[in-house]
Amino acid sequence: MIILSIETSCDETAVSIVEATGEFPNAHYTVLGDALFSQIDIHREYGGVFPALAKREHIVTILPMLQKALAQANLTHPTSTALPSQKKEELQTLLLREPGLADSLISFFDTYGIPPIDVIAVTEGPGLEPALWVGINFAKALGSLWEIPVIGINHMEGHIFSSIFDGTKIEPIAFPAMALLISGGHTELVLMKNWSSYELVGKTRDDAVGEAFDKVARMLKLPYPGGPEISRRAELHRAKENGKIIPLPRPMIDTNDCDFSFSGLKTAVLYYLKNTVGEGEITEEIREEVSCAFEDAATEVLLKKSLRAVDLHGAQSLILGGGVSANKHIRTVFKNTIETDRTDVTLYLPDPKLTTDNSVMIALAAYAKYKPGETLEKKEIVAQGNLSVSAGARA
Repeated sequence: MIILSIETSCDETAVSIVEATGEFPNAHYTVLGDALFSQIDIHREYGGVFPALAKREHIVTILPMLQKALAQANLTHPTSTALPSQKKEELQTLLLREPGLADSLISFFDTYGIPPIDVIAVTEGPGLEPALWVGINFAKALGSLWEIPVIGINHMEGHIFSSIFDGTKIEPIAFPAMALLISGGHTELVLMKNWSSYELVGKTRDDAVGEAFDKVARMLKLPYPGGPEISRRAELHRAKENGKIIPLPRPMIDTNDCDFSFSGLKTAVLYYLKNTVGEGEITEEIREEVSCAFEDAATEVLLKKSLRAVDLHGAQSLILGGGVSANKHIRTVFKNTIETDRTDVTLYLPDPKLTTDNSVMIALAAYAKYKPGETLEKKEIVAQGNLSVSAGARA
């Protein structure tokens, strides 16, 4: 089965073509085409992602990304068949809120025809709703154009699959499994009792850890995105002999639940800078000291809460996923701890290139839901900015 997958939940426009053969979870996957456009440079001057701007860029780039993925997959099939007027009107209606995209898609059909795609998978949430709608409406238009099914996928479920994907197959995991999903918008612990079961057992009560990284980076006058900037300076500070240690709190680390809080840690950094620097200049030395202290505190909380969740639910596997799982220090601490102290638990870390938002993970999650020849239940796909990962469970 050949899956076209689309991801537009935030500031990456991603389109992939993945061929899946065999039965899930033992299927073999081949990434035939993979195209991604990142808007980081566009949003950097604003210090964060603007939904309206993100939507505009998705509209401009989504068709070129499709063309690129199809070219990589060698699935372009020029046609001389004209698109019927009724179908053109249908595309114009489906893409009414994406100015110019319908006309571009009609021209695309005249050039490329209908590729041998079996199903389209698109992120329906969580994420920025204006951005999500671009991908969803585009997927619906393609589904109408090619007369193939379209299914909605939970973005966070995609991150789980990307963390257990070795490039060609899904790695075997022992259940129950615990997934720590950490990104700019999410910090949550998800219990998986089997492939069809997702239960949210812990989450942040305020800031997501990635959001806290970005906010602390702004305090330190570092460019967006702040996570990599903090991580790089923290590594420089750790390499120093007798480097200054700044005491920062570990919010909620000893509570008897699996929830998180990073607002207090962020505030502690703010007060430290006010008391230490005041109105003066934040030096590079201070940036390195604070970056290291903040990253250490956040990592310690993430680790202890994850292990508490593992113990409470008897998990045999621990999965890290989401953009912040690319953080070198977090990966190292989790890996060393599991290898040294928790040999009864298997740790799964995503390939660094699959930690950020991508469409390959959407295809992987789709194949776990959709079987070739299966008749899909007619379900309206709508953008859901706060969609829970538990909503990604199969019936």
